[in-house]
Amino acid sequence: MPFGQIIVGPPGSGKTTYCWGAYQYLTAAGRKVAVVNLDPANDHIPYPCAINVADLITLEDTMNELRLGPNGGIMFCVEYLLKNLDWLTEQLDKLQDHYFLFDFPGQVELFTHHTAVKEILDRLQKLNYRLVAVHLVDAHYCTDPAKYISVLLLSLKTMIQLELPHVNVLSKVDLIESYGKLRFNLQYYTDVMDLSYLLDSLNEDAFGSKFKKLNQALCELIEDFSLVGFYTLCVEDKKSMTNLQQVIDKAGGFVFGGLTEGNESIMTTAMLSGYNEDVSEVQERWIDNTRLDDEDEA
Repeated sequence: MPFGQIIVGPPGSGKTTYCWGAYQYLTAAGRKVAVVNLDPANDHIPYPCAINVADLITLEDTMNELRLGPNGGIMFCVEYLLKNLDWLTEQLDKLQDHYFLFDFPGQVELFTHHTAVKEILDRLQKLNYRLVAVHLVDAHYCTDPAKYISVLLLSLKTMIQLELPHVNVLSKVDLIESYGKLRFNLQYYTDVMDLSYLLDSLNEDAFGSKFKKLNQALCELIEDFSLVGFYTLCVEDKKSMTNLQQVIDKAGGFVFGGLTEGNESIMTTAMLSGYNEDVSEVQERWIDNTRLDDEDEA
């Protein structure tokens, strides 16, 4: 039974960087890993690519031949992959003993309302692939209330659309305050606590104050579903990567059905201890230290 991760998220969220980091980490842990690039616009691939959609179709050829723009071209490429899914499954069959990382495009409409990706994943699940959606969003969105609410809505819609075990991740947590300061502690954003506090900030904004009822409705919608929460990630930090992989392995059942030689350490730890992220430790390491450094320079 093949296991794998579906790496999704908006442009710039660090999907390709995460795939490269996860490949190195899991390979070092003794796991046989195959990265599958399903982004036809990804011309610069840093990781060893076991399967590349560019061998089937490329965005450049699609745009030139069909006179489509980048977004339309991506949509066509994914639909073309769906129609030729036998090509992908034949490639995957050659790597049945591997753990898969699927690197998807960054167009969010593919994961919120367009059905092609959902159909591809459904077909793979019918072939007994055990998949976990890893949804990356840039952590610095937490510094802006409006952007944070939009990220919550995006994450919620993606969860509902894909219908997979789902892990939401605030990536680049070490750079979270590069674009501003957090109004609350990091745990407020990872646990998605009472959004009424953010609602006050939205309503005070010159633009957001024009849409008070809409702001309230959006916050209530997110809280009514009560599905969204985040883990954090600094892809270059071993402990951060270890913690996240434990969460993903549990979400997909890998720790219970995928125990293989060379993976005992990470999986046994996850099975015995259970993993709940200590956000206060992340806060102290990546945020409070940054503030102290800024004060020292001042």
